[in-house]
Amino acid sequence: MAIADRGSHRSHNSDGKLWRLCPFWQSGTASSSTSSTQNLQTNNSQHSSQQNGGVGSNSRSSPNTVSSVARSFLPARRRLRLDPANNLYFPYEPGKQARSAVRIKNSGKSHVAFKFQTTAPKSCYMRPPGGILAPGESIIATVFKFVEHPENNEKPTEQKSKVKFKIMSLKVKEGTDYVPELFDEQKDHVTVERVLRVIFLDPERQTPALEKLKRQLADADAAIEARKKPPADTGLRVVGEGLVIDEWKERREKYLARQQVEAVDSV
Repeated sequence: MAIADRGSHRSHNSDGKLWRLCPFWQSGTASSSTSSTQNLQTNNSQHSSQQNGGVGSNSRSSPNTVSSVARSFLPARRRLRLDPANNLYFPYEPGKQARSAVRIKNSGKSHVAFKFQTTAPKSCYMRPPGGILAPGESIIATVFKFVEHPENNEKPTEQKSKVKFKIMSLKVKEGTDYVPELFDEQKDHVTVERVLRVIFLDPERQTPALEKLKRQLADADAAIEARKKPPADTGLRVVGEGLVIDEWKERREKYLARQQVEAVDSV
């Protein structure tokens, strides 16, 4: 037993001396075991990712994908507010050119260009056909349409029309001049606001829709007449280029004349 104890003690001491003489063996063994463990974990994670078909990587990008798909299904934000919102009302007068009106208001915070389109450009036209509205600005557009004679003696309320009007909008910068080509150059940013249907009204029957149409047409005519009037007189008279006679100049001339009289009297 003593011999065995001595042998074990010697082997233990020899192992300790060996580790102390060659410490890099221990560190090398530990590092190699650590690196092998890390490689094993990496391989396992890669293998599991491959088995799952890359679900882990797709899960991080899935919220963006879902949000983009959801945005594609959402309706476009309206820039214009129309009144009436869905129809254009015309008095039913066969063989005559009837008028309708729609109020267009920019309900956003940016300048917006608008444009009309119709399925019957030969028999319909609008004034103005397009323009640019500042934030909060509104305009009454007048629509003209030739009313054809009915078929089979249909009543005015039964008279139907396939003509439709489309109103489009485009966000523009302040100071932009309106040209119809804006909607072709930036067609990816154009929004279809509304598609308006044609509804005929009996001119001899007083209805809220007919009364409202008359008021809007009167407002449109008043706005056209206001634009035709010359600008209001501001009290300035332009006599020549760069020469403006006003009250201040007359006062100055009187003051200079008085100074000259006083100078003569003093001499």
